[in-house]
Amino acid sequence: MAETRERWDSRGAFIMAAIGSAVGLGNVWRFPYIAYDNGGGAFFIPYFVALLTAGIPLMIVEYALGVRFQGSAARSFRKVGRGWEWLGWWALMVGSVISFYYCVIMAWSWRYLYDSVASIFTGGVPWAGDRAKDCFYNGVLHLSKGPGEVGGLVWPIVGGLALTWLSIWWIIHKGVKRVGKIVMLTVPLPVLILVVLFIRGVTLEGAASGISFYLTPDFAALTNPRVWVAAYGQIFFSLSLGFGILIAYASYLPKRSDITNNAFITSFSNCLTSFFAGFVVFSVLGFLAHQKGVPVKDVLSSGPGLAFVTYPTAIAKIQMGNFLIAVVSALFFLMLLSLGVDSAFSIVEGMVTGLHDKFRANRGVICALMCTFGFLAGLVFCTDAGLYYLDIADNWMSKYGLALVGLMECIVVGWFFGSHRLRKLFRREHPELAEGAPLCGPYELKQYVNEVSDFRVGWWWDLCIMVVTPGILTGAIVLNFLDYLKEGYLQGPGKPYPTWAVVLLGWGLAGLVVLLGIFFMVLRGGRDEGEEVAS
Repeated sequence: MAETRERWDSRGAFIMAAIGSAVGLGNVWRFPYIAYDNGGGAFFIPYFVALLTAGIPLMIVEYALGVRFQGSAARSFRKVGRGWEWLGWWALMVGSVISFYYCVIMAWSWRYLYDSVASIFTGGVPWAGDRAKDCFYNGVLHLSKGPGEVGGLVWPIVGGLALTWLSIWWIIHKGVKRVGKIVMLTVPLPVLILVVLFIRGVTLEGAASGISFYLTPDFAALTNPRVWVAAYGQIFFSLSLGFGILIAYASYLPKRSDITNNAFITSFSNCLTSFFAGFVVFSVLGFLAHQKGVPVKDVLSSGPGLAFVTYPTAIAKIQMGNFLIAVVSALFFLMLLSLGVDSAFSIVEGMVTGLHDKFRANRGVICALMCTFGFLAGLVFCTDAGLYYLDIADNWMSKYGLALVGLMECIVVGWFFGSHRLRKLFRREHPELAEGAPLCGPYELKQYVNEVSDFRVGWWWDLCIMVVTPGILTGAIVLNFLDYLKEGYLQGPGKPYPTWAVVLLGWGLAGLVVLLGIFFMVLRGGRDEGEEVAS
């Protein structure tokens, strides 16, 4: 008897969850810096091209696989062909590793949110007076001098990590119906806070110079291939592609659900949020540069440095009294938490869906075990050397792990999807395709997409999936690897990480992900719904 799959309450709930997964911390602390560093306003040209030729086409692929095969990434690729199940598990394992350290960043945000609220009663935020750098690296992280000095656990971060994983468990253990209700709050909330911060930011002295710095184009940068690679990389990683998340989310839609329109809505919502976040960030950076009497580029930073050092420094310098400084600080870190939690629980949901589809075990038990394991695995990033370990792991998972998953997705769908096994299934369900249909390429999947969607995809989608996107991803992987061979992976300006740390947390984690993906593939699990039809 066929399994009754859980469903979203509405199409809107699915779209909000997908947007929440895509819009994360990187929209605030990575995109503005990438744009500045790659041509300023001119960067939006390759960014938009990358959206149309890689982001949306690959999102259509992931939505289509989830809706068509009604399963997780692993289950969907198994239905494409038994030999491809490992690719689905690879995506889920890469996402799981990312969730282990991503949740630690949220733990930092919990600490800062607490300090912001507490400052109302203590007379000022602890990072006031240019103390933000010392507050973050020494006060919050207890950062050691290198990855070899592990030290002990930083207990406030451990507490924040526990709170984060408890939140994830509470949100997802009841299934997507609860997720659909939660995202109706957590997705609009950070956007509203961004609007509030933008209104305050543009009224600051020096804000105009910061925004001008953000938007001023350098068209000469467009001749540099690395700028185009950066645009494709930003699009790929910011849309949650390659995690298996979107496949899992789409699998909870009915089989006749729209695909293309959902992909366009999700993609453009994410990109518009990134673009708007740039105004919020650079208005405040312009103010900070004005306060210090230096160019904007001298106060610019990316990643944790922007979120936990530069931005808090700027907030603390605004002349508005300790109470309002505390409120603005609390809003900023509440925004980071609400951005982070949607992305974090979506990653975990992808793995939980995969394990549930494979073993048919109780979803609540799987969720509890996954969250417990995630908390324990994240403890290594809560040590005195945790920031170094996080940096190395993130570099390898994002530059190589996710990129390779995306590359293989394009190859499988673009060149192997027209296999005899799938053709037999599709033509049984669609007799009109029995004569005259091409015998290779993504034809059958495209036919399904066009049949159920609000508008059709054409030859451009075939070209992107078969040629453009795999070509760009291959180029990005090669360029990143050549840079690594030339310079190593740097701990700081000109200072490479020790080889043992890179091997253990970079190559070691990458190898473990591949081995675990193969391990899950060969394990015997429950019979796939509809497997007898596709075999």
